[in-house]
Amino acid sequence: MNEADKNKHIEAVIDAVDEHRDEILAFAQELVGIQSYPGDEERAVRRVEAMMRHLGYDEVTVDGMGNLIGRVGCGPRVLMFDSHLDTVEVNDAEHWTVEPFSGVIRDGMLYGRGSADMKSAAAASVYAAALAKRVGALEGLTVYVSCSVMEEDCDGENLKYVFEQSGIRPEGVVICEPSSNRIALGHKGKAQMVVGTRGVSAHGAAPERGENAVYRIPEIITRVEQLAGRLLEQDAPRGTLVLSRISSVSESLNAVPYECEIYLDRRLAIGEDEHTVRREMEALVDGTSAEWRFGTLHRRSWTGHEVVYEPVHPPWRIGTDHPLARTCAAGYQAVYGRPPLDAEFTFWNFSTNAVASTALGIPTIGFGPGSPELAHMRDEHCPIEQIIEACRFYAAVIYLF
Repeated sequence: MNEADKNKHIEAVIDAVDEHRDEILAFAQELVGIQSYPGDEERAVRRVEAMMRHLGYDEVTVDGMGNLIGRVGCGPRVLMFDSHLDTVEVNDAEHWTVEPFSGVIRDGMLYGRGSADMKSAAAASVYAAALAKRVGALEGLTVYVSCSVMEEDCDGENLKYVFEQSGIRPEGVVICEPSSNRIALGHKGKAQMVVGTRGVSAHGAAPERGENAVYRIPEIITRVEQLAGRLLEQDAPRGTLVLSRISSVSESLNAVPYECEIYLDRRLAIGEDEHTVRREMEALVDGTSAEWRFGTLHRRSWTGHEVVYEPVHPPWRIGTDHPLARTCAAGYQAVYGRPPLDAEFTFWNFSTNAVASTALGIPTIGFGPGSPELAHMRDEHCPIEQIIEACRFYAAVIYLF
C-alpha cells in the first residue's frame, strides 16, 4: 500500500472516532458514575460487557477472576489494550467540589473518581477497537481489549490470570493508564514489606511485667527515614521509600502491645531489583530484634476468586527504537500531525498491570488520557479532548500495528 492510501485509511479510522465523539464521552461519564472499588466491580464489568456486545465485538468473555476480555478480528498478529475498572475509594466526599460519582463534565473536564485513573481510557479503548473493525482496519490482526479488576490492590494479578487461563499471548500490549497522552516507555518497580517487632503482653496497670513492642520500633523507623533520605539524594529517576502504615496489637486498650508493625513501600529505579531490596531490609533490621517479610496480600475478587498477591516487581523500559514504540510514534503523528518530541515520551513512577506482560517478555508500552498526578486525588478529572485523542491514537495504532 502506498503512503497516500495508508494515510487515507488512517484518516478514515480517526474520522470514525470523531463521528462517535458524543457516544464515547457519554460512555466515559457512565463508567465514572458506577462505583467500582477493588473486589466490587461487577456493575462496571457488566456495563462494559453490554457495550462491547452492542458495538459488535466478535467475542466477549468474563473470566473466573472477573476480568472482561473483548475480541475483534481473528488475524495472526495479536495486540492487546488493557484498562482496569476498579478505583481507589472515596473517603472524603464532603470535600469534593463535585459528587465523586456524578461523571459531570465541566469546563472541558470529566470529573469523578476514576475519570483519570482510568475509566476514560477504558471507554476510549473499547470504542477504538470496535470502530477499527467497522472501517476495516483489522486485516491480519486480532485485537483484545481487557477491562481488568483489582489493579489498585493487586496490579498485574489480573492480566497474569488472563494470560494463564486464556492462553492469549499478544505481540504487543498497550497499558492505558493516565499519561497525559504521552507515550510511556516504562515504569518503576516496587516492593512492599512489613517490618515487625514482638514484645510481651501485660496489664496496663503493671507495664513492668511486659515488654512493649511499640518501644522497639523507633530505631527501625529512624533507619527507614535515613534510607529514604539517601535514596532521595540520588539522581532521578531514583528509587523511593515510604513508611505508609504503623499498627500495634494488644489484648485491649488496657494492655501492653505485644506486636508492632510498619508497612513500607519501596519504588525501584532501573537497575534495582529484589536483591537490592533484600540487602536493604537485612541492613535495616541488623542488630535489632525486628523481623521483615514481603507484604503478601490476600484478596477476593467479585466472582469469589481468591487472590494471593506478592508485591515484588522489577522496573521495565522499552526502547524508542522497538517496533511497538515506533508504531506508537506513528500513531501519535497520525493524531497530532507531527512526530512526538522527546518531552512527549514519559516514564511512570508508579506500577501498572504491565508487570504481568513484561514478566512474560511481551513488548509493552503505555498511553492514556488524564494526568497521572490527579490519580487518587480529590476532585479527580480528565480533559475530554484527551479522551477523544486517546481513542484516535488507539484506533491508529490498531491500523498501524
